[in-house]
Amino acid sequence: MLLNKEERIKYLGFDDLWFSIIGILIISCIAAYLFNDPLQVLSLTEKVFSWGVSLFFTIVDWLINRSIMIYLRKKYPAFSDDTKRITLFFLAIVGTVVSVDFLGGTLISQIHGVNYMVTLSRLKVLLPIILITIMSMAIYEAIYYNVRLKKSVREEEHSKRLLVQAQLDALLNQAQPHFFFNTLNTLRDIIDQNSKEEAKEFVDKLSDMYRFLLEAGNENLVLLKNELRFAKAYTHIQSERFGDNLKLNWDIPETFLNKMIVPMSLQLLLENAIKHNVISKAKPLTIHVAVRDNKLVVDNKIEPKSTKLPSTKVGLANIEKRYKLISGKSIEVKNDGSRFMVSLPLVTTLDKKN
Repeated sequence: MLLNKEERIKYLGFDDLWFSIIGILIISCIAAYLFNDPLQVLSLTEKVFSWGVSLFFTIVDWLINRSIMIYLRKKYPAFSDDTKRITLFFLAIVGTVVSVDFLGGTLISQIHGVNYMVTLSRLKVLLPIILITIMSMAIYEAIYYNVRLKKSVREEEHSKRLLVQAQLDALLNQAQPHFFFNTLNTLRDIIDQNSKEEAKEFVDKLSDMYRFLLEAGNENLVLLKNELRFAKAYTHIQSERFGDNLKLNWDIPETFLNKMIVPMSLQLLLENAIKHNVISKAKPLTIHVAVRDNKLVVDNKIEPKSTKLPSTKVGLANIEKRYKLISGKSIEVKNDGSRFMVSLPLVTTLDKKN
């Protein structure tokens, strides 16, 4: 089966042109040696003719086996079919080598006016040819399996990324209406108080938030300084709602600002803390955000609301999955009943998985 370069790569896993040429030349030389009597002295012309005959039948063998291999790969493309496909291919190789030898031997015998006989010694000579052919085709299989495996891993990773992105989008779509509703109510209160500068700053922070969402929404990693700007814009808006009852302590050394983090991960943790804890004058909520051991740590005291809000833990799970997919690293979650702490790895572009 003659294929162009693109088809060879598609069905064989690589461009096998030179591999085929070298393989055919080697097998034809071995076949020419095996099929001739080592005690018989041949002239140069006879040696060339003998090799030419071996070359012709080796090419026929190779192309037939290669065509069968491609046919079986098309018919049985799944990994689960590998055992069946390889078994059939092994039988096809044996059948092809024996059949080509029989037909070729018969043709040559007719030309020379003698009868072609299938003898035990003839089969013994064919055995090394079969083994060499199987070894050559095994190289095809090894390369093909490796290419398929890499492709399968890439497709699985891509599917996981799509799933995680879909979960994140669903999470954001679910949260935004509530956040937007509360934000508009807060803005209305500020306007009612005739605080123009405060209202202007509030709108600026809201604008910063949505600018970040537009810019970083499709990124795998963002600079910590950009995530902090987004998180601080978010907490500023929440502080307008809760006043002094919500406090943030930031302890982020400048040397870490150019490290990278999964986008919106810090904001989701802050949102989680605000959502699930009481925030009042009697029980103010203080959230600590600091860098420890090359990790961004978000820590707060647990003051659960009397009416417990349902939690699907999608936010934490989404952050964990994104870290695993992007950097291979895991987040740490600690809950001792009195404090809740999450540690996010700070990564670099070198940590990013391909």
